[in-house]
Amino acid sequence: MEPYVSIIMGSTSDLPVMEKAADILNEFEIPFEIIALSAHRTPEEVERYSREARDRGIKVIIAGAGMAAHLPGVIAAQTTLPVIGVPIKATLEGWDAILSILQMPPGIPVATVGVNAARNAGLLAVQMLALSDAGLQEKFAAFKEDLKKKVIMANEELASVKKYPFKTN
Repeated sequence: MEPYVSIIMGSTSDLPVMEKAADILNEFEIPFEIIALSAHRTPEEVERYSREARDRGIKVIIAGAGMAAHLPGVIAAQTTLPVIGVPIKATLEGWDAILSILQMPPGIPVATVGVNAARNAGLLAVQMLALSDAGLQEKFAAFKEDLKKKVIMANEELASVKKYPFKTN
């Protein structure tokens, strides 16, 4: 099956973070591709890849990079597809990456998730694809319901924790 989502990372050292997006896409049975491209070391390849993505059937791009985190913005400048940026914690607790991805010029939007939050990037891609896929929308609704049930169960377990009375003097 042809991929709908492209996961692009600045280097293979980003894989431990970016594979969390792949895990979500696998969970929802969404075909994807994953590749390493550098905005600084392979700019021509990034441009070509970004421009050709739509023609290859890609609907959403998830791009992650740390330090000089220009990759999501460079990709967004070359395509009309939605781009989700994942700032990767490499230095400065990831603030350098998050600010590089957030501060895009007018007309070049990049959706941005939290530092190392590739799982949320995957979920955002699922939500985008679910806009035109009723079956995927149902799966996503069930996923959200499961999250709700986990919180309810956690609260039930917390209620059984022995409480000690406070002493008042």
